[in-house]
Amino acid sequence: MKLFQQLLVAPAALGLLAPVAHAADLNIAGVSDYAAEEQVTSVTQFSDVYPTDWAYQALSNLVEQYGCVAGYPNGTFRGNRAMTRYEAAALLNACLDRITEVTDELRRLIREFETELAILRGRVDGLEARVGELEATQFSTTTKLKGQADFFMGGVTYDDRDECNDEDTTGTNAGKCTSDAFNFSYRLTLNLNTSFTGKDRLYTRLRTGNMDNVWTQTDSYLADAKKGDNTLKVDKLWYTFPIGSEFKATVGALVENYYMIETPTRYKPVLKAFKLGGYGAVLGASTGQGFGLQWRQNVDRGEPALNIATNYVADGGDGAKSDPKEGMFGENTDAYWLSQIGYGNRKWHVSALYALKNAGQHCAGIDDDGDCDAISTGAKAAMGYSTPHAKNLGHPLHAVGLRGYWQPEDSGFIPTISGGIDFGFAEGQYDGNAEAVKGWMVGLNWNDAFMDGNKLGIGFGSYSSYATEIQDEGSGSEPSFAIEGYYDFKVTDNISIKPAVFWVDNAYGKDTADGSNKLGGLVQTTFKF
Repeated sequence: MKLFQQLLVAPAALGLLAPVAHAADLNIAGVSDYAAEEQVTSVTQFSDVYPTDWAYQALSNLVEQYGCVAGYPNGTFRGNRAMTRYEAAALLNACLDRITEVTDELRRLIREFETELAILRGRVDGLEARVGELEATQFSTTTKLKGQADFFMGGVTYDDRDECNDEDTTGTNAGKCTSDAFNFSYRLTLNLNTSFTGKDRLYTRLRTGNMDNVWTQTDSYLADAKKGDNTLKVDKLWYTFPIGSEFKATVGALVENYYMIETPTRYKPVLKAFKLGGYGAVLGASTGQGFGLQWRQNVDRGEPALNIATNYVADGGDGAKSDPKEGMFGENTDAYWLSQIGYGNRKWHVSALYALKNAGQHCAGIDDDGDCDAISTGAKAAMGYSTPHAKNLGHPLHAVGLRGYWQPEDSGFIPTISGGIDFGFAEGQYDGNAEAVKGWMVGLNWNDAFMDGNKLGIGFGSYSSYATEIQDEGSGSEPSFAIEGYYDFKVTDNISIKPAVFWVDNAYGKDTADGSNKLGGLVQTTFKF
């Protein structure tokens, strides 16, 4: 590279001169515009540069010969009426990379502005060194790492605590009422997003934690809560890539179906029961092996668009819960086919969903009358009438659902509203199998509540899906109900504190089994990096 080309400075670097140049000599607002606007090819366009100055004439010669000056579309430098020395030096720098011949006039210009050029060169050298350091120490050229650490502090109190048997380790109340003391647990998540083409995405999630307490019990599930023993492991791994301009395909060895549809809600809950507009008959799922295809209509930015998605996820292969293991497409494999059709934009969206769940039908023991004699009526209720991964459902389960959200133009008294409702139908094989289920929820969010950046949320609805018809029992269980409220306080851009309370009524959805009614409270502190 030629020596004078080492003086080349990108116009954007002028924004760094504020600590060096005197305010009277440099128009900072003008400099940022100077860096961004289109190029001009005649110095006469700069109406406030005095034509009588020799520097004007010299720069004019360079511009006319090489067409190298960038400036304002209106032909003026805002701020001082005359072009400052720093601006002149920057214009000279912009030409140095194109010059093929060093003339006496160019040497005179360099001598005239050698102080200003030295300042620019020093700044650029520092920037180049910093860029080199970042490139040498960056995690990966293709992967971005985002991390999150969560602390959970709180506990649960049971409305019918006196009726619980603390010594029961196998029956209906096993583990249901013994963990209401104060708990302090953590969860650490590392998200790795890799792109090889700029349009594809390989997503890897690493997670660890010590959550093995009331927050990971079925009746007190927190959103995304998962039992952990401080072991770091991969719990999500999938790859998505475009097909043409409107299609997107996803395939993964550890994926959930909701990653392969348009997000149907704007409500971020505390309880898992309210996740995705209701985590029950339609959208309740486990991580497994799967694939999916999405189509989204190409429209102008902000305009509503039509979207269609379909996917299949199964807990088959090495992770199959069926015994013997039957792979991804076995008759008794926990499999899940989900389809969605939706319409909307970022401000509002409505979608219809259909799910076909194949979870098999399970019973610990069957008597001569076809009853599950090894499971009491209360235990059957606890096993699944209102839990998202019900093993006491008919086989297979056909479920339909509606989801929608609406967001106001501006933050204020009117909240963002999200809602969902599900219905599921199946044919039971054993007495006690749920043959019809239902679930619903409504979530309200207020952005910038009381203070900018803070969020207030209230959610209520059924506690996941509950049975409305049960084989050999006619009508189903009593409806469950849950309500929660939280305030997400933004301490900094990377730290937030979220106190929350929730109440769950009739969690098991059948004759109020012991421990079904509970009041919980927690404080979740989140660190993002």
